[in-house]
Amino acid sequence: MNPLQEFQQEVAENISALSKARGLQQLSSAWLRDTLPYHYSYNFAWLGRPIIQYPQDIVAMQELVWLVKPDLIIETGIAHGGSLVMSASLLAMLDYCDAIESHATLDPGAAKRKVLGIDIDIRPHNRQAIESHPMSSRIVMLQGSSTAPEIIGEVHRIASAHERIMVCLDSNHTHDHVVAELQAYAPLVCSGSYCIVFDTVIEELPSTLMGDRPWGKGNSPMTAVGRYLSDLSERYVQGRDGGRLAFEVDTSIDSKLLISVARRGYLRRV
Repeated sequence: MNPLQEFQQEVAENISALSKARGLQQLSSAWLRDTLPYHYSYNFAWLGRPIIQYPQDIVAMQELVWLVKPDLIIETGIAHGGSLVMSASLLAMLDYCDAIESHATLDPGAAKRKVLGIDIDIRPHNRQAIESHPMSSRIVMLQGSSTAPEIIGEVHRIASAHERIMVCLDSNHTHDHVVAELQAYAPLVCSGSYCIVFDTVIEELPSTLMGDRPWGKGNSPMTAVGRYLSDLSERYVQGRDGGRLAFEVDTSIDSKLLISVARRGYLRRV
């Protein structure tokens, strides 16, 4: 076993130990809950654009992009565009590494790897900032509901030109909306890649923190994930899809992050 393998084994043992550290998990959940009134996730940016994510989930996304090496990342929910810019920059990094390995000349204008962002309301100042960003050539934006038939159809049309696809769901957080998004976009995820459902943490938060939002405990991304996985399992048992579409919750990500707004939301296609 070489030094890197030894280190990776130690990391795996650390993560396994964290999965059993109930007290530490409870402290982490309490810390996340107590930071929410301060809008802690607003404090961070990626290449100049607000990303509105917790740092642990940002790092997890970077690791997954390097692992999967997607040529298309589909994101529902745009806001200020920080997540789109991050995904675009990570895809640019993949192209740069590919060019080095193949001794090829990198032509950013001809890059196939893209990010597709969908939002029901792309504010003009956000659109302008994203379109003027150095990463803009890799970003495509669609305005409309992510569950509208015409938007779903356009996303599928764009996705048909790509092979390795990752999906991130971070728009309307109600149960029905997230279930509809999963039904529409999770099947596009390639084997070994991920569909990441953000803000599953809503299910574990006091209702008083939701304000006038339409989502909350019992009506959240986490309940949607449970419903979607249950439906997939039922179809497999009944033989209605031949078992061709299956996802599992990657709980190892939860264990190593400890602090995450997407707990039990990192879904790996198997």
